[in-house]
Amino acid sequence: MTQKRTLLAAVLVLATMCAACGAGPSSRPDVAVEQQSPGRPAESSADSPPAPAALAVPTTDLVWGDCTAATLGVFGLTSNTPGLTLECAEYEADVDASGQMFGTFSVGALRARLDRTPADAGPLVFTSGSDRSSIATLATMAAGPLSTLLEAHPIVAVDRRGIGRSTAVDCIKPPTGSAVDALGQFTRSDADAVDRAVDAGRDATIECTDTLQPQELAFGTTYAADDLDRLRQLWGVDRIGLIGSGNGALTALAYAAKFPDNVSRLVLDSPTGVGTDQITLAEQRTQGKEAAFAAFAQRCVALNCSLGSDPTGAVAQLIRRAAGGEFAPLSTHEVLDGITFALASTAGDASSRATGLSEVLSQAAGSDTSALSTLAQRGRNAYRTDGQFVSRCTDGQQWPSPQGVRDLSAQWTDRYPIYGTDAALTALLCSSWPTAPSTPLPNSLDVPVLVLSNAGDPIVGNGGLSSVTGLVGAAGAAVASAAWQGSGHPSLGGSQCLQSLAVNYARDSALPTDGTLCPA
Repeated sequence: MTQKRTLLAAVLVLATMCAACGAGPSSRPDVAVEQQSPGRPAESSADSPPAPAALAVPTTDLVWGDCTAATLGVFGLTSNTPGLTLECAEYEADVDASGQMFGTFSVGALRARLDRTPADAGPLVFTSGSDRSSIATLATMAAGPLSTLLEAHPIVAVDRRGIGRSTAVDCIKPPTGSAVDALGQFTRSDADAVDRAVDAGRDATIECTDTLQPQELAFGTTYAADDLDRLRQLWGVDRIGLIGSGNGALTALAYAAKFPDNVSRLVLDSPTGVGTDQITLAEQRTQGKEAAFAAFAQRCVALNCSLGSDPTGAVAQLIRRAAGGEFAPLSTHEVLDGITFALASTAGDASSRATGLSEVLSQAAGSDTSALSTLAQRGRNAYRTDGQFVSRCTDGQQWPSPQGVRDLSAQWTDRYPIYGTDAALTALLCSSWPTAPSTPLPNSLDVPVLVLSNAGDPIVGNGGLSSVTGLVGAAGAAVASAAWQGSGHPSLGGSQCLQSLAVNYARDSALPTDGTLCPA
């Protein structure tokens, strides 16, 4: 990413969405409960300042081009929303806004709107950080059956540098990439599973740092925040409204810390925890995956699906077979990433998604892994690109030691029967990455903050929610949380109730009753 020289490859093409499971999109009304989050509660109208200005409309804009059909086609989506328009654009951003490193790169953006979205409605900026391409995430949400948010505001997704349609990182050689994808499962070595995972991550680290130096640490959340502010500057507005989901919530918080006077709205959807070590975050993610899988299993039984009366037992047996190499070259990690990809989706009908995933898994149990291989490839394209590896490793702090993972493995295998062993090993991939500065977090916020979550988030979990609401409250902001009782990621994609709350908040910063529950 140096000036006049590209270290990065062409834009990665992400794969299609597939059938998923868990609770589906809900249009039922919200239910308020008396359940205060650890942050500062929403203030009463008597204490509130004058109504804030509406979301700013860009005075100058990017050069947008219609890409509805192409985008839906790339991700294998069929729009369930009449009048949906997707528009693509790109803009140039500095590698280092501080000027310590030179050069620029291309940032990919996608604008989603409806034919009935008000022309004078200011946009909300969306980022999913390193979890998945923001463009892919928004495209999936926009093509789904829920349109409440898009009917009120256009949403502009910005791909994080190195990911998706932003100039993409290409630094891991194919043999190493295969080892990373499999967590070293098929590496010929006398080493145990822990050391094989460490070796795969170390080899990927060496290849990426050699390729990217001296810019290998220029992929963290601080730089991602700069890229968002470049969009604000190009728009010619003083403030922007942000939606950050999962890891993207860290990017949004970093933006609020670095540019506190430039935030007009802040929605944190299923935020990852803050101020904690990577093993704790890994366990929170694993808890979310297990909860999402449990929701799938419950629905599966109710539908008399092909996995029988004990879907959890059937899939646990499938995972054991994968761990034994029966499905090689398909690894355990790839199988589980494919299942996670399905569990994360909130598109379409929940029952159809559940039966679809059940069919894929039961076919694999019968030794026909063709559909499972396709699902695993979709998971790989969504979650395991080189740019995501670099960004996640750069963001992370306090990676676990190999012995620490060995000590945890048996406990997690018992506690989390589907994902436990894999989750512990995955936490080792970045253990060799050079330490980067920690994500800046706001110590002062003058904008109310809306925090959303759900009962079964397979990408982030919800164990870190209290750390986020606590941080926001300590920064002096009014904060309110609302939870969808369904499962998937992001939460906004599956709940019309949450979308309605977000529309109200976007209009005038009005927060719902803290602890509001939205039924599945």
